Amino acid sequence: MCNQAADPEILLAWYDIHARDLPWRVPPGADLRADPYAVWLSEVMLQQTTVAAVRKYFLDFTDRWPTVSDLAAADDDAVMAAWAGLGYYARARNLLKCARVVARDLDGRFPDTEAGLRDLPGIGPYTAAAIAAIAFERPATVLDGNVERVMARIHAVEAPLPGAKETLRGLAAALTPAARPGDYAQAVMDLGATICTPRNPACGICPWRQPCRARDLGIAETLPRKTPKAAKPVRRGIVYFAQRSDGAVLLERRPDKGLLGGMLGLPGGPWAEGEIVAAPPLEADWQITAGAVRHTFTHFHLILDVAMAPVDEGIEALTGRFFTPEEAGPDDLPTVMRKAYQFAAGQHRPSKVPKTDIA
Repeated sequence: MCNQAADPEILLAWYDIHARDLPWRVPPGADLRADPYAVWLSEVMLQQTTVAAVRKYFLDFTDRWPTVSDLAAADDDAVMAAWAGLGYYARARNLLKCARVVARDLDGRFPDTEAGLRDLPGIGPYTAAAIAAIAFERPATVLDGNVERVMARIHAVEAPLPGAKETLRGLAAALTPAARPGDYAQAVMDLGATICTPRNPACGICPWRQPCRARDLGIAETLPRKTPKAAKPVRRGIVYFAQRSDGAVLLERRPDKGLLGGMLGLPGGPWAEGEIVAAPPLEADWQITAGAVRHTFTHFHLILDVAMAPVDEGIEALTGRFFTPEEAGPDDLPTVMRKAYQFAAGQHRPSKVPKTDIA
């Protein structure tokens, strides 16, 4: 049976030895304060994205824009292109808004309190707590998926998420120490990421194995429980790949609001669960490729047909403009559009269909 409460000091001692080496992190024991810009940038990038995916993006961003003022002065298109592939593109738009507020109104300095941080664009409760704790040593309660899982198991909380979130927040707050809160926040996240994993948790080497009630009950791997999600709907759409003889491809800037807001992409019609709505961007001998592009967003699956047409130089499009390969290519596009671009670029003999099918 469990015979002790979870002790933050035990976890911190574990973290001092086993902390992950991350490019935005100050290692435990170093006589340095974490850079608020690096903490903020990494936390925004890490939302809904893995550490492995973020590492390269973080290094690229901080190489190009070493400070928040550098980022604030950056060209919007350059930032959006650098973000391409990370997904959840509203984060990139808010990143620029936040950087500009900090640079313009706060002399390039982030607020050092949760309340002040939450006043900035794109910074919610979790990100504010993470920055306050890690960069400013505030005893803030950081609650991400890793921390939720650790708290649910330590305390054997069987109520499902998302309803149990505030219970887990309270339990996390009760354990947050006044000393070394930044290291502690990162320690709990590291514990969840490396030991208390969703599947096959390594309970035998966990520093909190003794006080863990879920381990004692033999239910650790079943927690946290989650309310079943409804099946994702399937939407369909069509995009148009028009390429000139000089290699330039027709691209359009999507509206700032909505999915992929502000990003470059192939022009196309709306995405809907019903019949595909065609919206050719110019008059051409459009041909549908054999096969389709598939992509999954948070709330739905998407199937995109791809229509192709060679076009003459000088032709006017109803939307967007032609970008040469030097101006923009597939690497500058969000993932779903990159898939469609590369799919179309790899097609040599698309299957011709009557124009009435796509007009």
